Amino acid sequence: DVPVVNCTWEGQRQCHLQLQAHTCSQGQFPITQNVTVVEGGTANMTCRVDYNDNTSLQWSNPAQQTLFFGDKKALRDHRIELVRASSQELTIRVNDVSLSDEGQYTCSLFTMPVRTTKAFLIVLGVPTRPEITGFTKPAMEGDEITLTCSTSGSKPAAIIRWFRNDKEVQGTLEVNATGKSFTVRSSLQFQVDKGDDGVAYTCSVEHVSLSSPYMTTEVLEVHYAPQLKITHSLIIPQEGQYFKLECVFIGNPIPEPVLWSKDGGDLPDIERMIVEGRELTITTLNKTDNGTYRCEASNHMGTSFAEYVLFVYDPNALGQHGPDHALIGGVVAVVVFITLCLIIVLGRYLARHKGTYLTHEAKGAEDAPDADTAIINAEGNHVHAEEKKEYFI
Repeated sequence: DVPVVNCTWEGQRQCHLQLQAHTCSQGQFPITQNVTVVEGGTANMTCRVDYNDNTSLQWSNPAQQTLFFGDKKALRDHRIELVRASSQELTIRVNDVSLSDEGQYTCSLFTMPVRTTKAFLIVLGVPTRPEITGFTKPAMEGDEITLTCSTSGSKPAAIIRWFRNDKEVQGTLEVNATGKSFTVRSSLQFQVDKGDDGVAYTCSVEHVSLSSPYMTTEVLEVHYAPQLKITHSLIIPQEGQYFKLECVFIGNPIPEPVLWSKDGGDLPDIERMIVEGRELTITTLNKTDNGTYRCEASNHMGTSFAEYVLFVYDPNALGQHGPDHALIGGVVAVVVFITLCLIIVLGRYLARHKGTYLTHEAKGAEDAPDADTAIINAEGNHVHAEEKKEYFI
């Protein structure tokens, strides 16, 4: 409560000063703010007071050890230094901040009674760059492997994300506390196949202390048996033409060399047939080249082969306009034949029904003297059907 002060006109100035001093002492509360800093960084901690009658300010650490009393350093820690000391402000700096510096700091204003304000120093633990373990180079197709990405020292715990090339995949997460920081691990388990060969697996670590994620990438190498196919230069090979077969394959390691054979045996020893690695060239085709050609390739994972059946056509037999017209003529002949068959079947069906009708119409007319009697005696006349039965009995 504000005390009553008796002021005379002569002592008006002295009365005003007493009231101002009392009001100021009532508003003397230190003001601070929480500070967040990355481990290894620098933290400036400021304590201010709006009104001060030369009362001292003091900073204390979480262990209640005095750091600075006014401009006087009280704790022998070379990392802590004075930035500014006045009647209304006390600012100190903590260099090379560690996780152990985190906690609640106290600013005290030594009035009667002493007034204090708390400020929390938050220290962010920076995660280490991630490491990926579990890579076996090379992996064999069909192997079951586990990739593990780990990072330590983060506070709060870091976030780990996995990417297969550019697509995110989900791993199994494990978080362990180590003192005030955390160790984070994430694992991927899968069976490798040839589709994983050359795939980049990336581990990304995200944390509030990082301006951009830490990333580590490993490229998986997978060994697998070769797979082959044969491509050919002509759709319909003809005598006298230049013809080339190529053995196209994938495999890791690359299978070399490629072996060519014909009909289960060696290739004919003729100048027209040239082998250059994966290519087999026949410079001038003839009927003797007909047969099954095989290319074969191996690596330490296995052996594979592909086959192509060659049939050499006589260009004269294909006609002047080539094989496309001969093929069209064959199709037209088949269509005409099927049409004729349908016409014959339909004709026989209609003829059978017509004969049946004529037969029923003629029955009972053989002994009739005229046309009217013949119609009456026909089997189709149901009115007299019963009478005809009685007559014959």
